[in-house]
Amino acid sequence: MDSHSVLFSFSGTVKKHLRRGTELGYPTANIEVKPETPEGIFVGLAHIENKRYPSLVFVGKALTFDEDDKKAEIFILDFDSDIYGKILNVEVHKKLRDNQKFNTSEALVQQIKKDELQARDFFSTMKE
Repeated sequence: MDSHSVLFSFSGTVKKHLRRGTELGYPTANIEVKPETPEGIFVGLAHIENKRYPSLVFVGKALTFDEDDKKAEIFILDFDSDIYGKILNVEVHKKLRDNQKFNTSEALVQQIKKDELQARDFFSTMKE
């Protein structure tokens, strides 16, 4: 999967947070990031134990929920394993949009669904 260049990358240990993503239907792996890490919604690859997984990557503050701590939340497509405490290396390949605040969690979920479709489209065009 090297037909797209890497915009930036980061890594960290997956931590438990509020499990809000799971409640919204989009479980995410939460990782602390450096303050200078670019913010937004991206597509990327999550590397876990020498395997690569297509992912939707959020970096920023959860504005919809009035949070003020910047972190990365990685939604790994078609993945359902417990990875708490594991090291996740993330390669970011494309920015989809800026971080934004939504009036309701339902509006946020509708946007995440659109983001997920864009991510799936992006990965369908990547070459092995």
